[in-house]
Amino acid sequence: MVNLRVLTAEDWLLWEKTRVAALAEAPQAFKSRLDDWHRGGREQWRAWMGIPGSYNVVALRGDDPVGMVRGVPGDGETCELRSLWVRPDLRGEGLGDRLIEAVATWGHKSDFVALKLAAIPGNEPALRLYRRHGFSIAEEAGDLLPDGVIRELVMVKGLR
Repeated sequence: MVNLRVLTAEDWLLWEKTRVAALAEAPQAFKSRLDDWHRGGREQWRAWMGIPGSYNVVALRGDDPVGMVRGVPGDGETCELRSLWVRPDLRGEGLGDRLIEAVATWGHKSDFVALKLAAIPGNEPALRLYRRHGFSIAEEAGDLLPDGVIRELVMVKGLR
């Protein structure tokens, strides 16, 4: 059985362990790279977890982290879904759905009107998952990826 656990800033070590696993397993799915996180050390992880109002969730099978997601307050009425990852052997079993719904519920309860995310173009399994949850591609241009040419796809869905 997989349980979802909402983390606090004090749980930064569990978040680090899960994020490192995600970046190592699926580097093509994220804009940031594993090397980016090894340079900052403990202070970088604590600061990242301590963003005011953030909502950080890890999926655990026993003590083993098998998924993660993050909700972050955005500008005004919009919040952001970030860092979604599910361990490959559990993909297709609904865990990604549960993680997205956890952030959507948090965003709704926090009175945000919309939830947005940035996805890597070509990551079709992720794009199908997001579309299934009501996200659509926004007009907004995403950030440039490390190649300096391709931009992230920004997707958004209403929460009200």
